[in-house]
Amino acid sequence: MTLPYERTRSVIGARQLLIDLAAASDNADLEKFRALSRRLLRHFPEPIDLQLSAGFAPGIWADPDATGDA
Repeated sequence: MTLPYERTRSVIGARQLLIDLAAASDNADLEKFRALSRRLLRHFPEPIDLQLSAGFAPGIWADPDATGDA
């Protein structure tokens, strides 16, 4: 079970991962990024989490089914 603080930490960590990947050199340690990605994905929001969040905060989240990306 993922707790709210774990989910929040995962979203924040995923943002930082994307920043780090964007700034990485061609010699970046791919295994480091893979390991971090696995840790972040463990608590990353699922589509149902986003659907519920969209219901409570439609100004912040959109229902993933409505975006066509889910």
